[in-house]
Amino acid sequence: MGPEQPRNDNARQPSGPPRAKPSSTPAVTVRVGLEQLDADHGGALKGKKVGLIAHAASVTSDSRRAVDVLRLAGVEVVRLFAPEHGAQGKAAAGEKVDDAFDPLARVPIVSLYGEKRKPSPEDLKGIDALVFDLQDGGVRFYTYVSTLIVTLQAAADAGVEYVVLDRPNPLGGERVEGPATDPGDDLKDSFLSLAPGPLVHGLTAGEMAQYVNATLPKPAKLTVIQMHGWKRTMTWADTGRAWVPPSPNLRSAEAALVYPGTALLEATSVSEGRGSEMPFLIIGAPWLKPESVIPSLSSSGLSLETGTFTPEPGGAAGTDVKFAGQPCQGIRIAVKDAATFSPYKLGVSLLAALKGQDGFEWRREGQALDRLVGTRKLRTAIDRGDPVDAIVASDLPAIEAWRKDRQKVLLY
Repeated sequence: MGPEQPRNDNARQPSGPPRAKPSSTPAVTVRVGLEQLDADHGGALKGKKVGLIAHAASVTSDSRRAVDVLRLAGVEVVRLFAPEHGAQGKAAAGEKVDDAFDPLARVPIVSLYGEKRKPSPEDLKGIDALVFDLQDGGVRFYTYVSTLIVTLQAAADAGVEYVVLDRPNPLGGERVEGPATDPGDDLKDSFLSLAPGPLVHGLTAGEMAQYVNATLPKPAKLTVIQMHGWKRTMTWADTGRAWVPPSPNLRSAEAALVYPGTALLEATSVSEGRGSEMPFLIIGAPWLKPESVIPSLSSSGLSLETGTFTPEPGGAAGTDVKFAGQPCQGIRIAVKDAATFSPYKLGVSLLAALKGQDGFEWRREGQALDRLVGTRKLRTAIDRGDPVDAIVASDLPAIEAWRKDRQKVLLY
């Protein structure tokens, strides 16, 4: 998929003052792994038969698709593997993907979202390497990191080389937040909770692959094609790259920054903005009283304003849209300072503040949140009325341990 994205033309724009546009766009300063491979004319993959794990955002800065770049570099792409949202990035969250053939690339597509999420030995038959080129979101429950893990395991089991074409973590490489999964909660087998480390792990896909590969009983032959120019302190705006949505509702780099926090509302009766023009940047419900919520929210680095929106189903939003067709009172979120903003703390403060409002409910009696974050301790703390700062601070020992543990795989 190129930069054009599906949009929900029926959705009504949230009200409120217009959002400020950046005064200038920096020149591209970061070259991703795909572009490095292109400059190397295919490198060690030249002449090999590969399976390519790719999606809408698997493009160069000049919008060339990964499959085309590899082929022009002399790499024979014989099969595509599609994650959640499909190869073209049009399927709604959680929707079963039935892609079977790419008419432009003229190769079969193996869906890795639905009944099968891990390639079978038959899927890997006849290929020399499995190449991963997905733009991840930097948070454990964004399922592309889980697709990385299960495909790496499949390649290791099959004795197939695994190559990661690295891309930026849009949250940066220093931001580490939230809880680690709790093995005692028996939730780790969830596809939302496969990645190690805290919820916001601070690794690129290549670094995560190195970390996971070292834990496998039979490690894969792993190669990471590193980026050029990326630094751990960078968020997306610092890379100079245009944002190509890796999924239909993550439409901007600003939304990606907020997503680890506002996506927690998916586990509640509050809308996370799906079905609007600003998913994850506006939240609300018909019964929500934003004026009573905003003062209690963690707002460091943010602008929080009241707004209204009417969610509409269809298109990128899918059919399971909260409050479809109902006007919602909401809160608009804008990131003013990415360095001081904590998306997870915002999410916790939203849960704590909203839980006191009439109309708030946990979805699936709280199990939805437990599976989303990989532990029951967050919901337990919210239900108990623990202060937000205490909830966030409880994760600090695991965060510090992870920062030390991950040192061995850092590439940048």
